Amino acid sequence: MARYLTPFVAQDLKEKMVFVGGPRQVGKTTLAFHLLKNGNERHPDYFNWDFREDRLRIRNGELPFGDPLLILDEVHKFKDWRNLIKGFYDKFKSKSAFLVTGSARLDYYKRGGDSLAGRYHYYRLHPFSLKEMAALGKPADTDSLLKFGGFPEPLHKGSERFWRRWQKERLDHVIKEDLRDLENVKDVDLVTLLADTLPLRVGAPLSIKSLREDLEVAHQTVDRWVRILEHLYFCFRIPPFLGPKIRAVKKEKKLYLWDWSLCADAGCRFENLVACQLLKYCHFLEDTQGYRMELRFLRDIDKREIDFVVLRDRRPQFAVECKTGDSQLSPAIRYYAERTAIPKFYQVHLGKRHFQKTDQRALVIPFPLFCQELSLP
Repeated sequence: MARYLTPFVAQDLKEKMVFVGGPRQVGKTTLAFHLLKNGNERHPDYFNWDFREDRLRIRNGELPFGDPLLILDEVHKFKDWRNLIKGFYDKFKSKSAFLVTGSARLDYYKRGGDSLAGRYHYYRLHPFSLKEMAALGKPADTDSLLKFGGFPEPLHKGSERFWRRWQKERLDHVIKEDLRDLENVKDVDLVTLLADTLPLRVGAPLSIKSLREDLEVAHQTVDRWVRILEHLYFCFRIPPFLGPKIRAVKKEKKLYLWDWSLCADAGCRFENLVACQLLKYCHFLEDTQGYRMELRFLRDIDKREIDFVVLRDRRPQFAVECKTGDSQLSPAIRYYAERTAIPKFYQVHLGKRHFQKTDQRALVIPFPLFCQELSLP
C-alpha cells in the first residue's frame, strides 16, 4: 500500500537520509515496509528501538551496513540518537540509505542540537484523505472519513466497535508510552485528563488560563503539557492572520486534533477534518517543494471569523469557511473580501450545491469538489 509520500521519500533516499514523522499508527512503518518491497517486522533491514534486541544492535552499531536500505524506527527515544545516526551515515552513506521514522516531531527531539543539519530531508505523514482513499481503490466516502477518521486501521475496518477499542489503545500508547519515553512528566493522569478534554475545545481559541483553572495546576505547566501533546502529534494549534485593515485578535491560537473522529459535535468534527486536510496540503508543499507554508485563521475583535487562511511564502493564497449545510454565502466572507488581500474564498460544506459569487471572489462548494479543486494530497 503506497502512501502519497512514498515516491518522494524513495527519490530523496538516493541523495540523503530521510526522516518521516507523524502520529502513532498513521502508516509510517507501512510506508517503510513498502520501500523494503513489502517487508515486515522480521525483515533484516528493519530495526525498532522499542524491541530490546533491535535496541542493543542499534546502540552497538551491529547493523547490516552495505544493504541498500536500513530503517530505524522510534530511535528518537534514545537521548543521543542524532549523533549516533550521524556516525552511521557519515561512515556508510556510500553503501546504505537510511530511513528514520518516529511517532513524534523528529525536528523537535534533537536532544541538545541538530548535529544532522544538511544530512536529511524531513517529511510529515498525515492520515488518509478522499484522494488517497480513491487512489487505493476504496470508495471516496466523506461520511466514513468523518465517522472513523483518517487513520488506516479504523477507516479500513469501518466498525464502531473496532474504532472505540482502537481509540482507547492508541491514547494509552501515546500518553503512557511515548510520553514516558520522551518527556519528564510526573502527573500522567492529569495529562490524560487534558487529552480527554481537548476534543471539547476544537475549533475555538484555546485558553491556557481556562485549562489551568480546570486542572488546578500552574499556567506554565498546562502550557508545557499542550506543547508536549503537539510534539506527539496528538493536537495542533494555528495562529491568527493579521492584516492592516482589520482589528484581528492576536494572542490565542485555535486548537485541532490530528484525529478528527474524536470530536462528538458534527460541526466541530467537519471543521477539524478540513483543518487536517489543509495542514496536510501545507506540509506536503513544504516537505516536497520547499515552500514556506502557513495555516492560520481570521477573526476580529467583533468576532467576525473565517475558519482558515492558507499562506505561501507569507502571502495569502486562499481562505476557507466551513459549513455543515450548503447555506448562502457567509457575511464574514463578504466583509473580509473587501478588507484583505486574500485572492480567493471558499465556503466548504457537506451539502450538494455548488455555486460561485464572482464579484466576491468566493466559491460555495461541496467538500469533495473542494478537495479536487485544490488537489489536496
